Amino acid sequence: MCEGPLAGKIMLFAVPLMLSSILQLLFNAVDTVVVGRYCGSDSLAAVGSTTSLINLLMNVFIGLSVGTNVLVARYYGAGKEKDVNDTVHTAILSSLIGGVILAVIGFIFAKPLLLLMSSPENVIDLSALYLRIYFLGMPVTLLYNFGSAILRAIGDTRRPLYYLITAGVVNVVLNLIFVICLDMGVAGVAVATIVSQALSAVLVTKCLIDMEGPCHLNIRHLVIKKNKFLEMLRYGLPAGIQGTLFSLSNVIIQSSVNSFGSVIMAGNAAAANLEGFVYVAMNAFHHTALSFTSQNYGGGRYDRINKVLGWCLLFVTIVGGSLGVLFYIFAIPLLSIYSNDMQVISYGIVRMSFICVPYFLCGLMDTMVGSLRGLGYSVMPMIVSLLGACVFRIVWINTVFQAQRTLDVLYVSYPISWFATFAIHVICFIIVRRKIGKKNDI
Repeated sequence: MCEGPLAGKIMLFAVPLMLSSILQLLFNAVDTVVVGRYCGSDSLAAVGSTTSLINLLMNVFIGLSVGTNVLVARYYGAGKEKDVNDTVHTAILSSLIGGVILAVIGFIFAKPLLLLMSSPENVIDLSALYLRIYFLGMPVTLLYNFGSAILRAIGDTRRPLYYLITAGVVNVVLNLIFVICLDMGVAGVAVATIVSQALSAVLVTKCLIDMEGPCHLNIRHLVIKKNKFLEMLRYGLPAGIQGTLFSLSNVIIQSSVNSFGSVIMAGNAAAANLEGFVYVAMNAFHHTALSFTSQNYGGGRYDRINKVLGWCLLFVTIVGGSLGVLFYIFAIPLLSIYSNDMQVISYGIVRMSFICVPYFLCGLMDTMVGSLRGLGYSVMPMIVSLLGACVFRIVWINTVFQAQRTLDVLYVSYPISWFATFAIHVICFIIVRRKIGKKNDI
């Protein structure tokens, strides 16, 4: 990451990461498709409406995996092998402990949280069942996320892709068996997800155990090094809080969507699932900017930082813009995969017109955040995102939306918040870059 032309290296890093994320979402989409096709609109709404709540509970711990990525990449770029190894063992043990905590919280508080989200009576029991089973798999889910973050930090995005393909195929097969053959409904979908995530976690853990060098994992040496854990918190906790606050605003929006009934919930869930493919394709450049910036910063190659950001912004605009428009153009056949109900499809199109087409703005915003975090600034983008997106959306819902309760008014808050937050992040990057330039006499 620290030598040679950047454009090709960035794409070689980002494309496997992009494919991994798209495949992961594709396999998850099978859950939604199978449920929508074979269990009806209520089950589709039940599974789809839990996404924002799952993200809300997971994001603090996922933020710690971001901290892991920053630390490993920086130490690796600087050639500090012992620090890399200490970080790896601290991260893996932290993921397992965090997973157990999440499993307990999710299992106990699933239904109370759904009640707070105004989940309809005909959906809430199915949603609660799905959530409780899903959260039992949190230890393996976090283990895979932390393990793949370590591999990304050293430039390896291919092996996580291979592991994901293997686990995803298992997920699809089990979905078909549990839902269609055994008639297990949403419970079958959740169990299939847990089994496939456990497989991916085993594969990434075995990879780290077999690996030679600073990232080698020795199960007997698992320990939380206080200084490394605090550094992970320093870089990762703001990212986790930011993700949680984003999810909180999305939970509030989901609650507003829920107030329109299960048909609109189903359309919203199907459209959101499709938009997820655009998002994860763009999000690859967030992680690319983070890893490349962190390694170059750790290796003292400050001259490459602006170039990394420039290429990532260009690529994320091309990918996000083209995919967003294509998905909207083919909205009807794509939404028809999830449901045959024309009402569900029409409400899905409404959401996609406001969110999918300008989605590249979200990609630009996230890429700026990745660059700032790679430079060691995690609190700043958290505060900007909190004000520019989360607080704005909450205020919007309680003022503009309350005055005119339509889906159009609800959805338009997204692109407005993305553009405003991106603009502020650009200003922050310029300020940070000047500070680094003065500090290092550049």
